Amino acid sequence: QMRLAESGGGSVQAGGSLTLSCTTSEYIYARKCMAWFRQVPGKEREEVVSIHTFEDTTYYADSVKGRFTISHDAAERTAYLRMRNLNPEDTAVYYCAASRTILSPGDCQTPSNYAFWGRGSQVAVSS
Repeated sequence: QMRLAESGGGSVQAGGSLTLSCTTSEYIYARKCMAWFRQVPGKEREEVVSIHTFEDTTYYADSVKGRFTISHDAAERTAYLRMRNLNPEDTAVYYCAASRTILSPGDCQTPSNYAFWGRGSQVAVSS
């Protein structure tokens, strides 16, 4: 059972930046997906960004395009989510996720394909 360790959450003012990290307990060299989802109380968890670990194909939700950047360093077993120009609507618990099976890039946008999850990092953006 692969484990995901998250770090990097915190509190910032609007317009600020944060970087989240997600380190997996195993190396991922196969064609798999990693993603960040976020959730606020009373709402469903939504996929924010994803990356295919072999093709490096990325997906960004419209609400974060141009502000968030996801990357994956296979040698470090770590994915990064760099967030800039944050606004209060970005306030949420952010969850890192990884797929179990080999997938194609288009499958990275399907939440049910993610089998491994981190414990979540709180991001709070004040106005």
